[in-house]
Amino acid sequence: MNIRRRREAKGLSQEKLGELAELHRTYVSQLERCKANISIDGLERIARVLGVDAAELLQPPA
Repeated sequence: MNIRRRREAKGLSQEKLGELAELHRTYVSQLERCKANISIDGLERIARVLGVDAAELLQPPA
């Protein structure tokens, strides 16, 4: 997933991204390390905060 790259580009901490997406910071960390699965709802919330299409977060890193 491209969550970490997009989050850092926006200048957001894991904690701030979690707060804005209504997810726990440790869950965001697990997602970035591919240690947890995400629901469609969670993916859409993160995408909305990052200002990208949810499908973009699922693309292989460029």
